[in-house]
Amino acid sequence: MHEYESNIINGTKMANDIIAEIKQEHDNYMGTNKSVPHVAIIQIGDREDSNIYIKKKQAACEKVGFVCLHYKYDSDILADIVYRLLYSLNGDDKINGIIVQLPVPENFSEEDLLGKISYVKDIEGLNAYNMGNLALDKRVPLYVPCTALACMEILKRENVLVKGKHVVVVGKSNLVGLPLLLLLLKEMATVTTCHIETTDIISHLQMADIVISACGKPLFIKKSWLKNGVTVLDVGINTIPNPDLKSNSTLTSKKKYKLVGDVDTEHVKTIAHKITPVPGGIGPMTVAMLLSNLLKSYKFQNGIV
Repeated sequence: MHEYESNIINGTKMANDIIAEIKQEHDNYMGTNKSVPHVAIIQIGDREDSNIYIKKKQAACEKVGFVCLHYKYDSDILADIVYRLLYSLNGDDKINGIIVQLPVPENFSEEDLLGKISYVKDIEGLNAYNMGNLALDKRVPLYVPCTALACMEILKRENVLVKGKHVVVVGKSNLVGLPLLLLLLKEMATVTTCHIETTDIISHLQMADIVISACGKPLFIKKSWLKNGVTVLDVGINTIPNPDLKSNSTLTSKKKYKLVGDVDTEHVKTIAHKITPVPGGIGPMTVAMLLSNLLKSYKFQNGIV
């Protein structure tokens, strides 16, 4: 192992620690309250990436004894049927969290679906009420989008100072970039958000103390674009042809591709103070934050302080 390998953030271990903390916290009051947190996941269509993400959520819930209900519809299902399910789940006292697995087919409105989730059960923090409170000064949302929350939790647990630092966020999505901007501003960081129309992105990255990338471009951010001692959180999940694949290889089709992030980690890690790998960085932490939000929702709805 090279000397700089110790700067790789082990998101899997951190997530497992958090999940263990969640289970312990829930077990502590199970003696008086026999119910358990329930989450309902609504899936429209059969995207393979969505199937994988849902399985990870189901496995995490099973690990801590939470109940995960999965409602799966064909992509041509009538919107009214999904809306009626959302209305029913909003009124069901047993259901503590509701998730609409994104993305949804083009014949559905993401905004309409998310808008119909009660803000009390919006454990992904994407309802306009929760996002609005995140945006406003001196307001606190019930829930924050899980990937953005994962990034903030990693910075906290790795003792990376945010206050007064220059943070560059690459990507402006509702899931990651926008909530990160708002969270970082509330922590008194100076934040630059870069996106597809940003002119000379390299000049912004070269000034960053912390870089968080969620742009979905494999190996996009290079070592020469960053300064020594930068902290890098790589949210990107991309596939590229496996460089180890030979023309006569007998590798299975699954191994013909390699999972990488937005950052050229192999080179950037030699100058980074801290850096998350892909896989094993932000992904496991996002699932852990979902469980954290679910437990928070359960406690809120059951009057547990």
